[in-house]
Amino acid sequence: MILAIRTDKPLAELYLIGDSSEQIDSHKWEANRKLADELLPAIQKIVITNKYHLQDIDGIVVFTGEGSFTGLRIGTTVANTLAYSLEIPIVDSIGEDWLAAGVIKLEKAKPGKYVTPKYSSEPNITKPKA
Repeated sequence: MILAIRTDKPLAELYLIGDSSEQIDSHKWEANRKLADELLPAIQKIVITNKYHLQDIDGIVVFTGEGSFTGLRIGTTVANTLAYSLEIPIVDSIGEDWLAAGVIKLEKAKPGKYVTPKYSSEPNITKPKA
């Protein structure tokens, strides 16, 4: 089973893809500024609802941008952490057909890699007051 994550915009997306590349389930929600609090519980819920365990995930596809600095940072960090802890491969994907392209890319991927986001602009970091 493959977990796919997209967090580059206010609408967050999760997908479970089966062994034959069929979509098992998907979940989309307006995460906005709640993404950090909601992403892991949403992953657990989609996995458990479909009668799987996190250990059943064989690979992860993550949309890496361009897009929201914070959303991409949260999504790729969670995806990289899951891939590392489960010792499974992870791939980045972009573009309109990101999900299908990522599933194909995952076929040749090996565990032990990580993905990095591609931001659409520099981060807007508030400068400390003097």
